[in-house]
Amino acid sequence: MAFLRSLPIIALVAAGVGAQSPVWGQCGGQGWTGPTSCVTGATCTFSNAFYSQCLPSSATGTTTTTATTTITGTSIPPIPTGQVTYWFPFGDSYTTTGFDPNSTLPTVGNPLGNPPFPGFTGGGGENFVGYDTVTFNKSTIMTYNYAYGGATIDANLVVPYLPTVLSLTDQVNEFLAGAAKKPATTPWTSANALFTVWIGINDIGNSYGNGGDRDAFVHILRHTTECIFRTGTEALVRDFVYNISLKLTQRSGAGARNFLFINVPPIDRSPLMLAEPAASQALEKTVIAGFNTKLAAQISSFKANNSGVTTWLWDSNAAFTTILNAPTQFGFVDAVSFGNTGDFWGNNYHPSSAAHQIFAKQISTLLAGTPWF
Repeated sequence: MAFLRSLPIIALVAAGVGAQSPVWGQCGGQGWTGPTSCVTGATCTFSNAFYSQCLPSSATGTTTTTATTTITGTSIPPIPTGQVTYWFPFGDSYTTTGFDPNSTLPTVGNPLGNPPFPGFTGGGGENFVGYDTVTFNKSTIMTYNYAYGGATIDANLVVPYLPTVLSLTDQVNEFLAGAAKKPATTPWTSANALFTVWIGINDIGNSYGNGGDRDAFVHILRHTTECIFRTGTEALVRDFVYNISLKLTQRSGAGARNFLFINVPPIDRSPLMLAEPAASQALEKTVIAGFNTKLAAQISSFKANNSGVTTWLWDSNAAFTTILNAPTQFGFVDAVSFGNTGDFWGNNYHPSSAAHQIFAKQISTLLAGTPWF
């Protein structure tokens, strides 16, 4: 069921005798002392033991007693599959929605947290994260999008365009310092959380002329992935798929287990690169192919060496290539125009919102049968 494309949560009114929460306001949850009923036209809807919210409804206001059940000890009760799931994307401007984990967090009715849907995206409008969170979702998804525009895998390997850009390494460390600890606001579990990594575009774009086979890229990605998988406490540095999983997966015995990886698309065919010499385009294409081959092998190795892990690989390179080879069949005017309605490219380096909608559908099809899409 698709999410309502709602406005940010309205500020809660002060509690008082006979007070009711407004539409999108909180109405229950452990420790909640405010109103437990909603204004006419909204229903208090249970999200998890810590949060219930007034969602639009034809019914009159009601009180949800299950939302205020007292919980003893430190354990968090499991969230029923199909009700609430969690999504933690990491990456660059192809993925970012401008989320700040220190600001408004995702809730029912505002699933991206901050900024509100569709957020700030590289190509303008919705991207695949927004579409899969609110349109093609099977469950209620709370999306904590750590991706950062301009990100590289590690700034010590490929320097981003600005020193303030958060690399993949930085993003994972940011996750480990916050949501990985499973606070009351974010009670994710191994079963209901999906971790997505789409990275490498800026790494290759900024270094394709330097030679080399990009083994270092994939090694750092591996180590970053496995850190998410295992403990979430050890230092994050060397190897991509390995480290991200290690840190995401075994925190307090219940870390990340579900990983969606996305390879590097044919950015050699972007309008930005089409303005470069043909030899540059050909070289970048070769480097991309080498990286994607190594990435697929590392993902297979990661899954084989870690029991309980489920991985998916969405082949963005093939998806882009199919569309760019026959753009009119997908509703686009051509393969090179950008910035206008009907263009595949939102600007000279990023896909448009219309293209992202196609990507989101493909990803939801790939993950069909999971709790998320």
